Amino acid sequence: MVGTGFQNIFKIPELKKRITYTLLLLIVYRVGVHVPTPGIDGDALASFFSRAQGTLFGLFDMFSGGALERLSVFALGIMPYISASIILQLLTVVIPTLERLSKEGEAGRKKITQYTRYGTIVLGVIQSLMISVGLEQMTSPGGAPVVLIPGWSFRIMTIITLTAGTAFIMWLGEQITERGIGNGISMIIFAGIVAGMPVAIGNTFRLLSTGEMGVFIVLILIVLMVAVVATIIFMERGQRRIPVQYAKRIVGRRMYGGQSTHLPMKINMAGVIPPIFASSIIMFPATIASFIKVPWMESVVQAMSPNTIWYNLFYVGCIIFFCYFYTAVTFNPADVADNMKKHGGYIPGIRPGKRTADYIDKVLTRITLGGALYVSVVCVLPTLLIYRFNVPFYFGGTALLIVVGVAIDTVAQMESHMMARHYEGFMKRGQMKGRM
Repeated sequence: MVGTGFQNIFKIPELKKRITYTLLLLIVYRVGVHVPTPGIDGDALASFFSRAQGTLFGLFDMFSGGALERLSVFALGIMPYISASIILQLLTVVIPTLERLSKEGEAGRKKITQYTRYGTIVLGVIQSLMISVGLEQMTSPGGAPVVLIPGWSFRIMTIITLTAGTAFIMWLGEQITERGIGNGISMIIFAGIVAGMPVAIGNTFRLLSTGEMGVFIVLILIVLMVAVVATIIFMERGQRRIPVQYAKRIVGRRMYGGQSTHLPMKINMAGVIPPIFASSIIMFPATIASFIKVPWMESVVQAMSPNTIWYNLFYVGCIIFFCYFYTAVTFNPADVADNMKKHGGYIPGIRPGKRTADYIDKVLTRITLGGALYVSVVCVLPTLLIYRFNVPFYFGGTALLIVVGVAIDTVAQMESHMMARHYEGFMKRGQMKGRM
């Protein structure tokens, strides 16, 4: 049973230690979100952001866990690190040196991770400089300046503070991945989104009590969110199972193989990475443009507001691209076909080797298209509907996909720890046997 599964967590010292470690680091992250950057008038900044709901600032603030609205030391969030990761992965495809490094095993991956860290610092410096310049031009609705003492001293302090905050978040994410449970970067974004849910629920009840939002609209939103969550769970667990047959082999006096199995291929093999990457690609240049008061840049920012058709078309295009790109990076059909051939495995009706690799690639291309379209619909359609209902917070399909997707992946990791030590998982024993 589910209750028994949760009780088993505390019977495994390593799993208990990993979960505790993850929670402690997430608490450190949430504390840092409330540490303000020096030289800022908090009230004037809060007044400015009260007008920013439903804009690109609202989206950025969601990913930073509310740190941008407070302009805390974590205001840049983890987005510079994600942007640097995207750039390095794209460069790996086109630069032979980086491609060779990626194939050198652990040593090569460490080198690429080091380059990603350097890139994060560079992007953090650029973004924090643009933000500091833009803050000096901001005023509250009452005309009060956001920056108390503008100038290069404020800019340098902001660059150092925000870049150091991003570097610290990057370190937290790496520590969670290595010593905790789940993917560290995804867990940090997950924690930021979840932390904003109580405030969003409180605002909804406040508008409901004052009559600014009708009961019928709230019920529609609840039904919509439940439907989206159910769709995400169903699709994230969906698989295309390719049958695989292993030929019988005689080694000495024993016979091996001969069994039938399958190659499971998830419909959405890229998980929550595509919407996170797509959001990062959109927010990095748009954030810089938001703080530079040039007429053509301001028109670009308005055109890329989350409720416009141009934003959503570009967003969907980025999601589809990263679904294919990330799947290609993490899953190589040629390697899978070679491993099957080495162990005497084959797909019935398909010749081993290149024919098998081509068949797997064909199946993978088709299901990735379905997965990409599903992710696009989940991320865009609920968001458009929520904007239509004038919901006073940014919590659309992207947030739901990240929250549910990260929760499913984290539970799966916890379950694998328990099953490896002969404990029941979160599902019933009979169901687990059926899945094996």
